[in-house]
Amino acid sequence: MTTGFFWDERCFWHAGGNYALTLPVGGLVQPLAAGGLPESPETKRRLKNLMDVTGLTNVLDARSAPAADRAALERVHPASYLDLFKKTSDAGGGELGHHTPFGQGGYEIATLSAGLALGAVDAVASGALTNAYALSRPPGHHCTADEPMGFCLLANIAIAIEAARAKGLVNRVAVLDWDVHHGNGTESIFYARNDTLTLSLHQEKNYPLHTGALTDRGIGAGEGYALNLPMLAGSGHSAYLHAMERVVIPALDAFQPDMIVVACGYDAACTDPLARMQATAETFGMLTTRIRETAERLCDGKLVLVHEGGYSEVYVPFCGHATISALSGSTITAPDPVADVMAHRQPSPEHDAFLRQSIDRMAEQLEL
Repeated sequence: MTTGFFWDERCFWHAGGNYALTLPVGGLVQPLAAGGLPESPETKRRLKNLMDVTGLTNVLDARSAPAADRAALERVHPASYLDLFKKTSDAGGGELGHHTPFGQGGYEIATLSAGLALGAVDAVASGALTNAYALSRPPGHHCTADEPMGFCLLANIAIAIEAARAKGLVNRVAVLDWDVHHGNGTESIFYARNDTLTLSLHQEKNYPLHTGALTDRGIGAGEGYALNLPMLAGSGHSAYLHAMERVVIPALDAFQPDMIVVACGYDAACTDPLARMQATAETFGMLTTRIRETAERLCDGKLVLVHEGGYSEVYVPFCGHATISALSGSTITAPDPVADVMAHRQPSPEHDAFLRQSIDRMAEQLEL
């Protein structure tokens, strides 16, 4: 098995403006010591550093990829949006949507981020790699066709899928989004289509505030091809694994995809500042093992994970390392330094039973 790892130093250079978490600095909002958005390069850079130190990078096919070209971008985004993005970027940067600031050169870095996802999907779909991980930054799953939002400037996964479709490499693609925030952008792009199944596991009533309801199922030809599981705050390791077995895998079995792409955010982790979930590094490793096994059973192992959110500079590297190790089948580990503490903080048996019952009720409403 050959696992690709797509990354580029230039993606770490994306700049995000003067924010305190998600609040613009000004008035009574004091700047943070570190400055900028929580979407920091350090979560990704420290993941790559940790992989280098443990030797995990050495067992992967690590490479970069060209930036996504204009033709690839226009399969998803209208020319008017791309022109405005490029013009604003060339003029020194700015903000075009909700929580999406960027500096000069932001357009070029965003096209490179999309290019990493595109390169990973292309290599796996063509059989050049068994599976792959794209360390894309800026992320993409909140970006709709014509509106950036939530730190996302281009719809990386949608761009990659449509490029592979244009080459005849895939037809039916399933996108599983386990970022703690609803994958509204990816969902919206495919909402009226039946060739792409979107499944989003997210904390209910987090971000965006008005998307990701259980009843949002697609429209027209796409009706039934969007699945949302708004999980209760406090859901931990057991609930996430239950959601995978009770909802995700049955939905994938029914859809029979040619490829599975995961919007791989780590903000469901217990230390994340932008969420209230209790997942751990072990959780992400086990989720990855199950989705890899499912891909091997359904679509010859064709599986790509594309990096999305995750805002703890300390913990994201351990979550990512567990994920990529599981993806590649490697025995190289980076022991979780807070595993004992986080195991102690998992929901009580009574609370966990309630959380699992909530998932069961939603699965029944989704007819799974």
